[in-house]
Order: sequence, then structure tokens, then C-alpha cells
Amino acid sequence: MAASGNGTDGEGTRRKPADLTCLSAREWYASELAYRRQQSGLSLVQLAELCLYEQSYLHRLERGQRLGTVEAASALDKVYGTGDLLVRLWHLAKRETKERPFLGLAPLEAVAAGIQEYAPGAVPELLQTRAYAEEQVRAARGGTAEQVDARVDARLARQERLTDPDPVHYRALIDEAVLRRKARDPQTWTGQLEHLIEVAQWPDVSLHVVPFTAGPHHLPGSLELIYFSHGRTVAYSQSSWSGHYVEEPEEVEPLRLAYDMLRDTALASAQSLTFLRTLLDEHATAEPSDGITS
Repeated sequence: MAASGNGTDGEGTRRKPADLTCLSAREWYASELAYRRQQSGLSLVQLAELCLYEQSYLHRLERGQRLGTVEAASALDKVYGTGDLLVRLWHLAKRETKERPFLGLAPLEAVAAGIQEYAPGAVPELLQTRAYAEEQVRAARGGTAEQVDARVDARLARQERLTDPDPVHYRALIDEAVLRRKARDPQTWTGQLEHLIEVAQWPDVSLHVVPFTAGPHHLPGSLELIYFSHGRTVAYSQSSWSGHYVEEPEEVEPLRLAYDMLRDTALASAQSLTFLRTLLDEHATAEPSDGITS
């Protein structure tokens, strides 16, 4: 009989140990969930009544589509009388997720239906000009001229999603501090402001300035939320020294809420465009001594 894809065959018989050793911790956890329910004789409806979790949620856990929470694992341990087996498997799967190498945002952005971003320290990478990106890369990492060029090229390649025939829907919240911290080269900053003004008028881009008057909020670092057409959302948050990729819905949802709350304090699109144009005018008329050249 063909395997069912969840660690058991179609009749609830556990796979052979040799097969199980090929599974990831997450797949093993899902396999164990499916096996325990099949051995118990419970339907998903009955299981949902016993552990007080929705049937659709439990189904996604058994299919490996969600890892779920440790509380759900504990509740299922109690139903099946498995001690803390499922909790221990959950922790293994969770650790595996954290240790899995992150391959970057580009593959995710390439298939995204929507992207929402908050930038507290620099212009978002999807909106940077080449000159501004070069300055940022040199300041952050340094390296040889070839390495800098390669990183900048990769950054600019990601921007093609904004100009594709079917462009991604993109929203950026840019902290006022980003716009007050000019590039070292005045011409670089002129070009960057002009580019932001242009992009802010594209039909699939929504750009909002978060003014100083918005006060404190719950996003201390940058955040990118990536939405997919099938309904899944992932997040990537970054501080000064590290980044954190988040894919479990229970962890993504608080980030989405914090982003939405910050968006509510930002300037509207039209106000943000006026803000940018005013900054450009001020920059153009500033004394040469106001800029720092390098």
C-alpha cells in the first residue's frame, strides 16, 4: 500500500524505522500526530472536542502544514496519554526550524503577492538607488569593490518585483529618522529623494512616512511581511546585528498587528509625498556645508 505522506500508511500503520530516519523533526512530529489519532480511533471532529482546538487546525498539524504551539502539543499528549512525547517532538521541530539556514528574501519576494515593510534606519532596500545602496553596503560590510558590486547588484535585482508586468503590491513605512539622516554625498541623497518621490506615485506602491510625532511603538527594528496568494504570510525582522525569519502563524500575527498599529500612526500617502517633496526642496537649497562629503 502506498504511503499516505504523513508518516503512516493508509491504514494507520507506522512506517518502518528506516523510513522514519529520513524525516525531518517537523515531519516526524506530524507523522506521530497522525499515527496517534489513527491508533486512538478518533475522528478529527471528536479530537477537536476533546482538546478544544479547531478541526482544521488539527488537520494542518497532522499534514505538517503548521507546527502549531507547544500548548497544542501538550493538549494532544493528554488526550493520547503519551506523557510528554509530543511536547518533546515539538521542541525538536522548533529547534530545527530555528537552525535551518535562511536563504534570503529574494526567493520569497519573487513569488510574493504582497510585501509590507517598515524601515527605521535606512531607506528600504527595495527602494534604494544604486548610489545609496553602494554607500549602505560599504558602511555595513565593506569588502572589495567586486564584493560591494555583487551585493548591490543582488539588492537591485530584487527591485524588479516592483516593475514586473504583474508587480507585487508593496507598502513601505519609512521612519522620519531615515529621511533626516542624509547620505554622505549630497548628490546621492538628491537622487534617492527623487527616486522615492517617483516610486511613491506608482500604482502598486504605497509609501508612508512615520513622523516623529507618532511617538513610541512596538517595532524596534526593521520588519518585512511577505504575503502569498495561497494565504500564507512570513516575516523577517532585523535589528542592528541579527535577523530573524518567522513563518509560524502564531509568531507572525503579533508582528502583523504591530505593523498595522504603526501604519495607523503614519502619514497618508498624499501627505507623505508632500513631506518628501518638501525635504527635496530643503535639501536643494541647503548650504553646501550642511552636507558631509566623502
